[in-house]
Amino acid sequence: MPMLRRCLMLLVIFTLVTGANAANLVVRHVQPESDKDQRHQYFIELLELALSKTEASHGSYTTQTCAVRMMQDRALQQVQRKRCIDIVWTMTSLERESKLLAVRIPLLKGLLGQRVLMIRREDLRRFKDIQQLSELGQMRAGQGMGWPDIEILEYNRLPVIEGKTYEGLFGMLERGRFDYFPRGISEIGAELKQHQREGFVAEPRILLSYPAPIYYFVNPENTALAERLEQGLRLAIDDGSFDALFRKFNYHKLADLMENRLVFKLRNPSLHPKTPIDEDKLWVLPNLVKNLR
Repeated sequence: MPMLRRCLMLLVIFTLVTGANAANLVVRHVQPESDKDQRHQYFIELLELALSKTEASHGSYTTQTCAVRMMQDRALQQVQRKRCIDIVWTMTSLERESKLLAVRIPLLKGLLGQRVLMIRREDLRRFKDIQQLSELGQMRAGQGMGWPDIEILEYNRLPVIEGKTYEGLFGMLERGRFDYFPRGISEIGAELKQHQREGFVAEPRILLSYPAPIYYFVNPENTALAERLEQGLRLAIDDGSFDALFRKFNYHKLADLMENRLVFKLRNPSLHPKTPIDEDKLWVLPNLVKNLR
């Protein structure tokens, strides 16, 4: 009997300890870069979805928003240093994948690389006769400091002016510091609503197209979180809940915005060789992505 009691006590202690550990997962993420920044909500909800899909196998979890607002480059550094945040969602590049651990599931299914030009309304006439990429190359694009798109645009001979902050880029466009601001078709609608006062419009004819998957990134040592996220995302893809969230944000309709546009296909020199180009179910337009390898 004493031996049985001791075994039962050890079993209780083991259950309490393992249960506490399972419930101990806290995933800290970034907050929006400005009060007008609406780009993050989808990725936060997708993070919650992926974690919930693996709750039975990996235990409970909590997500927290970092109290400090930071730009993309600093957020990447904080993950690398294990400070304040555990995860970021951002466009991939060879440099980023060399410093952080990428969960190679394209969160926007490739839409981020389909870029419409945000311009000043009074500049519509300047863009209406453009037929060649070289003609667009006579104008200047705006991009945030450290964004991987800079390398892509410049590699394709499109001059770039860099801005220090996300919100500051809209002021730079308004003041004519650059001529156009390439925005993902999943981003531009909300941004135009947030910046109605400035009189920006979406240029109606041109589309820049390049492979630019956006992934979750974690610290290279945090393989457990990376594996859990990949498993959770794949479960969500297979049971349809990933696409349900995608539709909730109306992203499935955005491919229609690409129709009847003049498409300039750009090469991405910083695309990792392990990008899952051949997994059709991960992309909203798989053939387009393959053509841009």
